[in-house]
Amino acid sequence: MTVTTDRFVIVGAGIAGVSAAGAARLAGFEGEIVLIGDEPELPYRRPPVSKEVVRGEKGADDIRIRKAEWYEQQRIDLRTDQAVASVSVEDHEVTLASGEVIGYGSLLLATGGSARTLDAVTTEAGAAGVRTLRSLADVDGIVSALGPGRPVVVVGAGLIGSEIAASARERGAEVTLLEAAASPLPHLLPPALGDFYAALHAEQGTHLHCGVEVISIDAGSGDAAGHTVVTAADGRAWSAPVVVVAVGMAPNSRLAVEAGIEVEGGAIVVDDHGRTNAPDVYAAGDVALLPSGVLGGMHRVEHWQGAQNHGAAVGKVVAGQDLAFDEVPWCWSDQYGHTLQVTGWPAAGHDVALRGSLEARDFTAFYLDGGVLRGAVALGRPADVRLARRWIAEGARPEPGLLVESDDLAEALTEVPA
Repeated sequence: MTVTTDRFVIVGAGIAGVSAAGAARLAGFEGEIVLIGDEPELPYRRPPVSKEVVRGEKGADDIRIRKAEWYEQQRIDLRTDQAVASVSVEDHEVTLASGEVIGYGSLLLATGGSARTLDAVTTEAGAAGVRTLRSLADVDGIVSALGPGRPVVVVGAGLIGSEIAASARERGAEVTLLEAAASPLPHLLPPALGDFYAALHAEQGTHLHCGVEVISIDAGSGDAAGHTVVTAADGRAWSAPVVVVAVGMAPNSRLAVEAGIEVEGGAIVVDDHGRTNAPDVYAAGDVALLPSGVLGGMHRVEHWQGAQNHGAAVGKVVAGQDLAFDEVPWCWSDQYGHTLQVTGWPAAGHDVALRGSLEARDFTAFYLDGGVLRGAVALGRPADVRLARRWIAEGARPEPGLLVESDDLAEALTEVPA
């Protein structure tokens, strides 16, 4: 067997894969770059899908990562609508579903994730109205059911579920939003901020129900004929022509598992250079489990910014740079005209210092663990988020009182103990 050392093959044409391809070329990689995506679309940005695209403000061509000519200019062989069937780490080859075999010198698995389903919930085969939203291909099946006064049920009030609910409501739909936890955005917000978002949903006419344990999703009958019915453990039920299940994302790690590459908790394990335990094989983005120098241990980040920067870093490594990746995550969510920004690793058990006003919708919540800043959530305060992100990376110990009271937030930072 002859290994093709000058070909960089990237499986996954999302932001991590596109960023890796562009960064490798910019860093001086002169070999072939083959970028393989299983969607028929030219690569696009996913964050607008649940927001501007569902609201009808943007179409597919408005959210492209790069124009078609960019791939030609960068000498990137973009293969769309092509699935990869298998990876052979021994032979340094990937095999497409079409049967074509492509050798590689370096391989990046940037396969992202798929929408999770409610595995523990009984879903009747005839319940044709069940939808998920992960790709552009999913949009029409949801948007076609939206309109003034038309009902839609969204299961899951995390970031994506809340965004879908807000977008559907802005199109005039009658939205019911169901959440298993006691408040919306349960993985990001302490109860006070969760209550704030619950009030925001209510103000906009979205019917939010928390503490809902969904036990079945069935095809309706009788008065609910033509609808899909969601039933809770306490007997309550809601129906709509379309039910959108938004309960998180599962990493697409099948190729790695079948190739014998180390996977933990469904994610591909990498080091701080994006390398897996297989020679010349890397992983980046939503599918990767990577070390954090800030927190210690291994973490998986699902946010767009992280996937973009991680992919770019791995592309530079493939081009020969010795570049370790260690970044404090940052993301945002648009709901009802308000932009929520989150950085770091906020957790419900952390101490919270709240700066600003919930009532004025102008605040930053700082999350402290043993006095160390670990995360921040802000509405209307991007400068606070930028400072917090830097302090989290430094392991800063700001005085909580100063965080809340100081006019000059930078004065709240104290020296970090050695």
